[in-house]
Amino acid sequence: MDRSEAAGGDALTRVRPIDPERAGAELREAMERQRDQLGLVPESLLTMALRPGIATAWAKLAGEVTGPGTVDRGLKQLVAYVASATHGCRYCQAHTGQRATSLGVDPAKLRHAFEYETSELFDDAERDALRLARDAALVPNEATDEHFERLRRHFSDEQIVELVAVIAMFGWLNRWNDTMATTLELDPLEWAQHEIASAGWEVGQHAERER
Repeated sequence: MDRSEAAGGDALTRVRPIDPERAGAELREAMERQRDQLGLVPESLLTMALRPGIATAWAKLAGEVTGPGTVDRGLKQLVAYVASATHGCRYCQAHTGQRATSLGVDPAKLRHAFEYETSELFDDAERDALRLARDAALVPNEATDEHFERLRRHFSDEQIVELVAVIAMFGWLNRWNDTMATTLELDPLEWAQHEIASAGWEVGQHAERER
């Protein structure tokens, strides 16, 4: 497994991740689940894997929340991108942005994600979903009844639950990666430098560093 798949070796995540070559059967299944979703095994999972039960539960939850469901997968990644950017997690911003484009989201939507209120790139359903993503990711949380009234113009309650699950899951993951200073893998790093650096993205503490 090379650096483009999983960051290891001399990367300076604050807790050293496991060597993926030494993963047991349960962890290998979780790793394959993440590789199927992302095209790589993220270092975040390899750090969680120091507690295998956490890693396997995480991989299953991520598949349920961001995989096929009642809401377009590209929109879910766009929601995750705005929530992660609001939180300030550049690691998750790179991952969700790259995944969004792989699912057909126009990269211009990522560069102009916080102009959703006025940009013609977004329709009304996307505006209402991204408004919730931004405001629910704030601390303290600024989601209100009005957010849900607006959402119900476009989404069923089942779909709203799926959108909130995305925001909540990435809230957990944003805190994980910013606390751990998880090293960003080469592929999403290069994607972010090419696609969203012009909009102010920078790798920050998630850069690979020597021990």
